[in-house]
Amino acid sequence: MLLSSRVKGIHDSITMKLNEKAILLTEEGKVIYNLSGGQLPIKPPSEFIDKIHHELNFLKSYQYSPSAGFPALRKKLLKHFIHSRKIPEELFEIEWDVILSNGSKHSLYNALGALIDPGDEVVLLAPYWVSYPEMIKFWGGIPTVVKSNVFDAFVPAIEDIRKVMTPRTKAIIVNSPNNPSGVHYSESWMREFASLMRDYPDLVVISDEVYSDISYFDPKPTYFYQLDHSLMKRTIVVQAISKTLAATGLRLGWAIAPSHVVSAMGRIQGQTTSGPNSLAQRALLDFDFHYLEGFLTPVKNHIRQNAATLREKFREGNLGHCWYQSSSAFYFMIDFSRTPMFQRFESDGDHSYTITDELLENEGITVVPGSDFGIPNTARIALVIEEVPFQEAISKIVKYLNKV
Repeated sequence: MLLSSRVKGIHDSITMKLNEKAILLTEEGKVIYNLSGGQLPIKPPSEFIDKIHHELNFLKSYQYSPSAGFPALRKKLLKHFIHSRKIPEELFEIEWDVILSNGSKHSLYNALGALIDPGDEVVLLAPYWVSYPEMIKFWGGIPTVVKSNVFDAFVPAIEDIRKVMTPRTKAIIVNSPNNPSGVHYSESWMREFASLMRDYPDLVVISDEVYSDISYFDPKPTYFYQLDHSLMKRTIVVQAISKTLAATGLRLGWAIAPSHVVSAMGRIQGQTTSGPNSLAQRALLDFDFHYLEGFLTPVKNHIRQNAATLREKFREGNLGHCWYQSSSAFYFMIDFSRTPMFQRFESDGDHSYTITDELLENEGITVVPGSDFGIPNTARIALVIEEVPFQEAISKIVKYLNKV
């Protein structure tokens, strides 16, 4: 059967493949330190689970929701966004809406579908989440990448963003807190970014904020539209329960945007997946977001402790020059190119896959090649597994990186 050229150009998700491989190896009885997972290895808040149990008794929990999600939940999410971001409510009286989708990935896909015509350019800030370029290309767009490096803790320079702007630039995706770097862009960076956006009045900003509640060092994340409310009219904010509620498998995300954009996204969704999970929606409708702080406090303490372990292990192994301070989400990027191990590679180019494959085969450690995030010769590690196995895994990585 002849496949379309569109699907032939899509790459598999490396993060999904690695997570599946780690699970299979574990089931075979091998000791595997899975540092590739992009999810918290814990259950959601008990209060949310209780809401799910309660909703099991109602018929509507098993039936279709409206294509864009239950109206009451959409209103609740918009209100929560307004209060959590401290934005004047009068900005949202008429022209803003929310659409619920099957996870934040689905929301991003629909948003790009509503915006992108073939040949349109979308700016990505590397390191970027692996699915961004594939989604853009699927809709006929062209990813334009702005690089960063470990010396700047993987924060891209505003002037480098300006350099890639062309008349074909339609949108830019800002992911803060960032997957895979584990940092969030500072308020000063966001202020400069807001100033840059004022120079490009037709540019749309997609703000991927799925990790916004998971920051473990102050100051907390700030966003450009909080500093310049005029940018709200061309901003699409993407959120989900996946990370904040440790509920990746329930597949519930949403986008907050001007109502005409939400309407366009809804037409795409209505003709593809229809409404998302009704049971998860109804449980979230009755969930009190005030429970989040109590739920996330020990989570953030755990991630902070593993980040401290990483720092100390790197310093003990004379790899302090490869370390930077992560502050949010639950990731860290290792720069292989500045380690003794890397000296054995004589050719230029990216060796991420070779290195990560060796770590899995020889050390039993899964990490994600950084080339899939737009940064060659690096890898992403997740800071979420239990403290003792995390210490063991990092000790193995440091020993491997120091081999000449």
